[in-house]
Amino acid sequence: MPRPKPIKPGSGQESVWDYPRPPRVEPVHRRVRVIFNGEVIAESHRALRVLETSHPPGIYLPPEDVRAAFLRPSTRSSFCEWKGRAVYHHVVVGDRRADDAAWSYPDPVPAFAAIRDYVTFYPGRVDACFLDDEQVTPQEGGFYGGWITSDLVGPFKGGPGSWGW
Repeated sequence: MPRPKPIKPGSGQESVWDYPRPPRVEPVHRRVRVIFNGEVIAESHRALRVLETSHPPGIYLPPEDVRAAFLRPSTRSSFCEWKGRAVYHHVVVGDRRADDAAWSYPDPVPAFAAIRDYVTFYPGRVDACFLDDEQVTPQEGGFYGGWITSDLVGPFKGGPGSWGW
């Protein structure tokens, strides 16, 4: 399927088609919160975002801003051509568990050393992720974990037929 035409951003918006390849890491200038089973499992004013062409940003929180007691190691791992090997974490709060809902890079490639041990979450596998008071929309598909907000326009990679974009 050919890539659809990028949507022109409006005032105060950015297009994911203007993001770089290879990706870039930059600070998030908004408060970040992740909620699961009634608990704030992560909250930060020091998060980083990874910007990559055609993707909504992945939001990475410093490990000290994530409540590690709610994370359990997973046997899953994956490899990103840009960042290196990712390890996954289950999120467990009370009687609820979200398998492989978070991941991190314990030993990223040098260009992504800034996100070493930072944790990101799939917005669709936890109850809610927020940037300031805006609840994010999960990126379509089960592979990518981008955070979509009203200030982003696509089309976004991840849905059916977008693998080759």
